[in-house]
Amino acid sequence: MFSVEGESVPMTVPFAKVVRGYIVGITCLTMLAMVVILMARSLGLFTQDDVTRALSFLTHQEFLIFLCVGFCAQLVDGSLGMAYGVISSTLLVSLGTPPVVASAGVHIAEIFTTAASGISHWRFGNVDFKLLRMLAIPGAIGAAIGAYLLSAVDASVMRPLVAAYMLVMGMIILRKAFVMALVLKKQARHVGWIGLVGGFADASGGGGWGPIVTSTLIGSGNHPKTIIGTVNASEFLVALMAAGTFTFILGSGNWAVVLGLIIGGVLAAPLGAFVCHRINVRVALGIVGVLVIFLSSRTLLKALDIL
Repeated sequence: MFSVEGESVPMTVPFAKVVRGYIVGITCLTMLAMVVILMARSLGLFTQDDVTRALSFLTHQEFLIFLCVGFCAQLVDGSLGMAYGVISSTLLVSLGTPPVVASAGVHIAEIFTTAASGISHWRFGNVDFKLLRMLAIPGAIGAAIGAYLLSAVDASVMRPLVAAYMLVMGMIILRKAFVMALVLKKQARHVGWIGLVGGFADASGGGGWGPIVTSTLIGSGNHPKTIIGTVNASEFLVALMAAGTFTFILGSGNWAVVLGLIIGGVLAAPLGAFVCHRINVRVALGIVGVLVIFLSSRTLLKALDIL
């Protein structure tokens, strides 16, 4: 057990629990897929040629690449509370995808990955439902506004400001990890505004919910495990609103990319929650701080045309 100011936080979770989760999840998904396929075949909704094309799609190089990207990005996001959108969007844009299309595809994928991650964190006891409610609704509103504006306005003006803010928060978190005692507050302040800004930045910039919300709440002295789990769970509504807005305005995107990100992320979600639950508090603060400083510095330098 790990104690902070009289509160006990369980640090030991059997790895067998994660293994069982994977087995049960994969078994259920396989059985569901078989039922759907049999029903669709009996209704004449597709032919054998359709099955062959589907298998060819699942072995396509682009799909496999983004399957790996989705897995790695969700593993980082699930364990540290940030970087799924940043990693995925950065790679998509680097491959020539327009920022608005990249953000739309990532948020469609995040509907599924955040649902899986939120359930996993809940099973490991990492979710504060009161805090989740305070974050999710303002975050969804901010995401809808951000998605609408990104579809009509160039977001490059806002990115340097967000990057500078995240850089400061990363420094504060890193300082707490090394020179300050961890103090848990009973209730975070201005949570609604934090969620609103985080949702707006996430949708308009292709990523930012985790770096802004997780960094701010941990930086104010809240317990990393609870914040990471709650932020991951609340991101479901944010992703749903952003994806819905993008889809309404732009239509559907590249499904090879989207499905790769979805499946890879869903597979990594239980493992990310497991790592988050076991990680040492000061180590978590240090890793989050370094990660935020690195990502925000890179974004800021690119926005100012220095990198």
